[in-house]
Amino acid sequence: MIPGGEAEPGRAPVPILTVPSAVRPFYLEAAPARGQLVRLGPLADALLTRHALPDAVAQLLGEALALTAGLAAALKFEGSFSLQARGDGPVGMLLADCTGRGALRGYARIDAAALARFDGAPSAARLLGAGHLAFTVDQGPEMDRYQGIVPLEGSSLADLAHTWFRTSQQVEAAVKLVAARTPAGWRASALLLERIAFAGGGRRRMPEDDDEAWRTAVMLAGSATGAELLDEDLPAERLLWRLFHELDPRIQHAKPVSFGCRCSRERIERVLAGFGPAELDQMAEDGAITVTCEFCNVDFRFDRGDVGAASPADGGAA
Repeated sequence: MIPGGEAEPGRAPVPILTVPSAVRPFYLEAAPARGQLVRLGPLADALLTRHALPDAVAQLLGEALALTAGLAAALKFEGSFSLQARGDGPVGMLLADCTGRGALRGYARIDAAALARFDGAPSAARLLGAGHLAFTVDQGPEMDRYQGIVPLEGSSLADLAHTWFRTSQQVEAAVKLVAARTPAGWRASALLLERIAFAGGGRRRMPEDDDEAWRTAVMLAGSATGAELLDEDLPAERLLWRLFHELDPRIQHAKPVSFGCRCSRERIERVLAGFGPAELDQMAEDGAITVTCEFCNVDFRFDRGDVGAASPADGGAA
């Protein structure tokens, strides 16, 4: 539980949860490729069940969380990576962000009435509608942020990620995302593959050899099934060997991912201090101001008299 936060009746407290081997970076010795296998395990369920999301929206958010965790794991500095989609569909905003140390959070803002008009399981394209998707790399307070924006064009979140790699990063990539409700709860996984300039094991290779090896790597990545990616009884090392054994996969040290909402009572109090007395009075109900974190869904309650300046009616300065 975050100090100062209050859970509504029936709402689970914020978990202290880390998946030590959530991200397994790897590279292929016989192909110009590196990647990450992301398996969020029980962390996916902890993040997705903070809000009462319809299954189609939870699936989309789960894919976004796995994708963001994988991309953040590739950062070479202290910072964070975020994904934010804004559209005119039932999911007006989709947000996931993860620090380089693996603190992961996310949420989806939905229009329940608009969503109710869909039959079955709508695609990501129908959920998000027309708009844009922004990928942002925050390198810390001393550095400029980098942002790549792509239109919401494609039937899936993986399609949008492909567009970002191609247009903003100018690299070839393969992206496979899956999130589903399992008997153990929600699970989410991502398999990311990125082409790199690589000769392969110190041996001189012709460009056409690298092209063919890359196409093979993409084909093998595409053969991974959703069931395999989510199977917690199938170790990551075994899965990567099963997929890429003919390209000599080299699996690197695992990276942890944690439940990483970064809200705090002090941070919210600083935000409230920026409002005027009249605005704070409007926020107050029965003498208290309650702020709910959109990520972890925890309430922070402040007595009106303890926040900002008192209004003239309460005897404060005008």
